[in-house]
Amino acid sequence: MLTVHILASGSEGNSLLVSGEDTHVLLDAGISARRITAALRELGLSPRDLSGVLLTHEHSDHVSGLATLVKQYRPPLYATVGTARAVCRRVPAAADVLRAIPRQGTFDVGDIRVTVFPTSHDAAESVDYRFDCGGSAVGVLTDTGCVPPAAEDILRGVGLMVLESNHDVDWLLSGPYPNYLKQRILGACGHLSNNDAAFLAQRLAASGTRRFVLAHLSRENNTPERARQTVLLALSGLDASVTVAPRGQLSGPYGAEVFICSE
Repeated sequence: MLTVHILASGSEGNSLLVSGEDTHVLLDAGISARRITAALRELGLSPRDLSGVLLTHEHSDHVSGLATLVKQYRPPLYATVGTARAVCRRVPAAADVLRAIPRQGTFDVGDIRVTVFPTSHDAAESVDYRFDCGGSAVGVLTDTGCVPPAAEDILRGVGLMVLESNHDVDWLLSGPYPNYLKQRILGACGHLSNNDAAFLAQRLAASGTRRFVLAHLSRENNTPERARQTVLLALSGLDASVTVAPRGQLSGPYGAEVFICSE
């Protein structure tokens, strides 16, 4: 069964670990390599145990630890061509370990089948992922201003969903951010709101998802309880649980139950 540990989640940095039978994949490296190494050590692992590092996009809160990680440990690095170009301008050594992936498609990392799909974000070529192993599935959708139809189709039926619930719209609009930043966050290439997350969670729960971990919450325009209650309300009457990823410390493990379709 697949398990997920969140290493960090929020605008200060994002990174999570997906583990299968014999495979460990790091998704994003938006915190220091020292923090990544320390978190892995708590799990009895080291960066040398990583089968790969997958990137969603090139923003600093997703790649800030990458330069040191690549220099010291040289894990295989998976990124779309657009993301790879942007990253290699900042981290030239990344080119030596890079494995370019399509923006939509499927490939294997160890015993984990990875499905990649495009997201809608103000980055070069942003993507997110579905992970399958041993009959269980995990989906990740963060850093997107909307839910692309292909993403929802691909994520249908995952047992565990790590889902962006970035902001409360009313709090954002009435908050201290300058107008241009509010419009960026609210735009089609920004971030999913609590309501956006709730609507998608409702649809995914109807197709079999039983566990949601809310991620990438804004510190200024949201609270864990506000996000959780918004999503729970949408899931009323459905058999699904909702937790919120901690912002800056190791969490989990979150498990992905095996989903059996009963059509």
